[in-house]
Amino acid sequence: MTEALLIIACYIIGSIPFSYLLGRFLGGVDIRTKGSGNVGATNVYRTLGPVIGITALIADLLKGVAAVWIGNQSSLSLVLVACCLAVGVGHCYPIFLRFKGGKAVATAAGVVLALSPILFLILVLTFISVVVLSGYVSLGSVLVAILFPILTILMVKPWTYTFIALILAMLVVYRHRENLRRLKAGTEPKFRDRVR
Repeated sequence: MTEALLIIACYIIGSIPFSYLLGRFLGGVDIRTKGSGNVGATNVYRTLGPVIGITALIADLLKGVAAVWIGNQSSLSLVLVACCLAVGVGHCYPIFLRFKGGKAVATAAGVVLALSPILFLILVLTFISVVVLSGYVSLGSVLVAILFPILTILMVKPWTYTFIALILAMLVVYRHRENLRRLKAGTEPKFRDRVR
């Protein structure tokens, strides 16, 4: 019962729509009706600017950090795995927004930060490099998601880390399927494209 409550708590934490709340209370807009309509930090950044966008990014990142901490309260390794999955699913399918949320990139990054700061740094530097060179946040997000489990295996991390990396990578890539179609069609907006 205790383990189930930990997992449910992580889903609820993941469901807290910081991008929506910050957009509503600091920006005075419903972020779901602006830009791409995605409830995520990138859309907040594009529509409301860097201060609110970065605040949303940090808040979503802390969701992942919290999930790892909560998962580690149990002695069962699978609970940690389930907590990390639950926080990602909660972000993508939040109960508070009728299950229509973001793409779990920042939340997954928070999980990586809590599990392995060195791996987090490698992935962040890779992400920044891809975005700077290509201009596409979505491309950086997908490539880093794919790289996450690969590096986890190469760095000989515990099997639980690899499992977490695989499920979060699949979730992030799945949530970017529309972005991938737009990238292929050449219609994906670049990071510096400010939209209203």
